[in-house]
Amino acid sequence: MFRKYKSGKTYRYFFITTAIIIAIASVGVTNSLVNELKEEERKKIEIWAESVTLISSQTVFEDLNPNIFNAADSIISMYDNLLLKIIQSNTTIPLILTDDSGNEIFSRNIRGVKTKEEIEAFRKKRDPIIVRLDENTVQYVYYDDSTVLKQLQLFPFVQLTVVFIFIIISFLALNSAKKAEQNKVWVGLSKETAHQLGTPISSLMAWIEYLKNKNTNPGLLNEMDKDVQRLRTIAERFSKIGSNPEQEPMDLQEAVVRAVEYMEKRISSKVSITTVMPKEPIGVLMNESLFGWILENLIKNAVDAMDGQGSIEIQSFRKGQRVIMDISDTGRGIPKSKFNAIFQPGFTTKARGWGLGLSLTKRIIESYRKGKIYVYKSEQGKGTTFRIEFNPYSPR
Repeated sequence: MFRKYKSGKTYRYFFITTAIIIAIASVGVTNSLVNELKEEERKKIEIWAESVTLISSQTVFEDLNPNIFNAADSIISMYDNLLLKIIQSNTTIPLILTDDSGNEIFSRNIRGVKTKEEIEAFRKKRDPIIVRLDENTVQYVYYDDSTVLKQLQLFPFVQLTVVFIFIIISFLALNSAKKAEQNKVWVGLSKETAHQLGTPISSLMAWIEYLKNKNTNPGLLNEMDKDVQRLRTIAERFSKIGSNPEQEPMDLQEAVVRAVEYMEKRISSKVSITTVMPKEPIGVLMNESLFGWILENLIKNAVDAMDGQGSIEIQSFRKGQRVIMDISDTGRGIPKSKFNAIFQPGFTTKARGWGLGLSLTKRIIESYRKGKIYVYKSEQGKGTTFRIEFNPYSPR
């Protein structure tokens, strides 16, 4: 079973929920406004079409009483002026007036003469408004959305884009702050561990020197000295976390051999480790102490995955301008959905594990220029291959 310690994700859910609510509300309100504005524009065009019908008709005042005929001329003139003002008042809605054959008669708020294909495009958007001048004469008004309506239709997308950018920036800021806080804790814990190890290590070194003067068994003292030196290496590794470790040129093959020789004596005899290296040396620029820590973590992880029985293969080679190192085991494998999660702090498959080994490994590798580590391939029940990539070093 894969297990991960709980981490604060409340703010992520908050931002996601907020974004969904804003999106739904924004789209809903905007759609309502768009529909209302469409209806208003439809009414305006209908009034416009009616005005065209009336101003084109010569029968508006045919039934006037002769007693008021003298006043009719002035009334007709005023009426025509009113209709003309209605027709000319449309300054935002693009429209085309055509005859019954689809030929353009008049256009408003449109540049140039429209072709039948363009008029057809208007027709596909909505049904035209019919202008019936008489029993035999019919005209059609095709119209498009006004500029304001088009902008309003785009508004939700603009708003959602702004909200999305805001959420991304906020998320990155919070994530960065969280990582910075984690880094402080990690660095503080690591340096405090190194500091606490310093005193007993110094004391042990003094006791070894004392025992040497007492003619103690040299073989026993030699083993004790190796363990003390090992403790010094561990303390040195912890002290370098959070700082830029000193890097120096080294032969990758030699560093791998030294790390493997150390681990072979400290793991189950049922686990075999083989190395596949090119004949020519591979130069890398790295801190060997931390590099050894990387391999130890990966080997321990592989041993745990195999339950103390199986084989591990470490292969190094050049690929283009990169140095590649694959660490393969014959363990339980990792589900593809967990490929990224295993490098997160707190992720572990062990009941008593802290889930820091692979996380530390990733942090160390990525501290080098363009260095990275990832799960190259894995098949449950057959094993996993971790891949490390970094730049080669060649002295000028």
